[in-house]
Amino acid sequence: MSGPRIRVVNPNTTASMTASAVAAARRAAPHATVEGSTPSRGVDSVESHVDEVWGALGVLEQVLAGERAGTDAYVVACFGDTGVPAAREVARGPVVGMTEAALLTAALVAHRFTVVTLPRRTREQSDRVVGALGLGHRCVVRAVDVPVAEVHEDSTHLLETFVEQGRLALEEDAAEALVLGCAGLTDLVDPLRARLGVPVVEGVAAATTLAVALLAQGVGTSRAATWAAPERLGPVGA
Repeated sequence: MSGPRIRVVNPNTTASMTASAVAAARRAAPHATVEGSTPSRGVDSVESHVDEVWGALGVLEQVLAGERAGTDAYVVACFGDTGVPAAREVARGPVVGMTEAALLTAALVAHRFTVVTLPRRTREQSDRVVGALGLGHRCVVRAVDVPVAEVHEDSTHLLETFVEQGRLALEEDAAEALVLGCAGLTDLVDPLRARLGVPVVEGVAAATTLAVALLAQGVGTSRAATWAAPERLGPVGA
C-alpha cells in the first residue's frame, strides 16, 4: 500500500528550490509519496512584503491544483509561511507551514532556541510567526544578510557563516537549539549539528513529518470559523 500523498508547495518560481525542498521532505518521510510544485508565475524568491503577495497567490494556485490531483496534505516551503492561511481554507487535508513546524519542533526539544534566517529584511516574517505561536519569550531571530538567490542550488558555502551565528546564539541568546530559516538551507543541517553539538531543526523536514502525523491521527483543519471554506475563490466579477 502506498503512503500518503504530500505536496511540497514552493511559493517562488525557482525550480531548484522546489527540488531541494522535495529531497528534504522525502528524507523525512520515505514512506510517503512526495511531489513538488512550483508556481507558473510570480517571483523567484520571497524577501519582501510584495514578494509575499505574489508568493501567496502561487501557493493558492498550487493547492487548488493539488486538490484536483487528490493530494492528502501540503507542506508550504517558505520561512514566514507565505500563503498558509489561504491554503488551509481551500485544502481538504492538513496544510503545514515550515516555520510553524520548525518552531513547534524546536520547542519540544529545547527551552530556548534561535532562528537564523536570510536576508536581514525577512526577520519580520520570522518574528510574525514566533509571535503568533506565543514563543517570543523562548526564541530569538537572527539573520545573515545574504539574498535567497545565493542558496538556490546549494548553501554549503555559507557553513562558516552559520557556524558563527550558531555560536553567537549559544553564547548570547542562551539558545539550546538552532532553527534554519530558509528552505534552501537543508544541506547545512548535518554539519551544523556536528559543529555546534545542539539540535538543528530544518523546517521542510519538520513540516513533512507533522503532515504525515496529522494524517495518521485523522486530524484535519478545523472548519469552525477561521479556516472555514471561503465564499469565493477569486475577485468579484472574475
